[in-house]
Amino acid sequence: MSSSRSSHTSSYSSSTSNGSSSSATLKSRVPLGVITGDPVRRRKLVTVGDGQCGKTCLLIRYSEGRFPDRYVPTVFENYVAQVMVEGVGRVELALWDTAGQEDYDRLRPLSYPETDVVLICFALDAPPSLSNVLERWHPEVAHFCESVPIILVGCKSDLRESGKALIPMEQGQEAAEAIGAQAYIECSARVGTGVGEVFTMAGQVSTFVKSRSFRKRVCKML
Repeated sequence: MSSSRSSHTSSYSSSTSNGSSSSATLKSRVPLGVITGDPVRRRKLVTVGDGQCGKTCLLIRYSEGRFPDRYVPTVFENYVAQVMVEGVGRVELALWDTAGQEDYDRLRPLSYPETDVVLICFALDAPPSLSNVLERWHPEVAHFCESVPIILVGCKSDLRESGKALIPMEQGQEAAEAIGAQAYIECSARVGTGVGEVFTMAGQVSTFVKSRSFRKRVCKML
């Protein structure tokens, strides 16, 4: 899936609340396990964040082109979504969802092995979810997936149009810098803005950060 906007650079300053339309995110959806004929780079993407912060809706919007009409905690079929990365070609992202509730704290790390990029998500209308990025989610990711690149994602950006007081973009950028994220992007799964940029960036950082550093990735198990 390619974005209609130009590519972001790999830095936390590449944030946006006005991404491409949802139609740019709905091409080449491939169910997990389907093998395509052309050579591609395959990467694993894992999302983490508080319950109800919007991470599952983000994955559903990108992979299925729809917004769920009711909250269903972490019910998402794994997909392989294709993105086009300039200078690289096709990258297949295996999308993994996780449950944010504390009841799943011992199960969630089973999702981390062999991860290539992590989306840490928070809700722009829920300041505690951003606090948990710093206090809970980043420490967990840093422990189980050392050196794996992170993208910080502010979900529910469409609420900015409602006049409701939301977390300022600058605060999200500061949090991204504090955790060493490769990018900070705001998006709305409801209307589709910014969704394509999130996954295009994920394809970029999972490819270029990995290839430049030649890092030995260690994802720890309990």
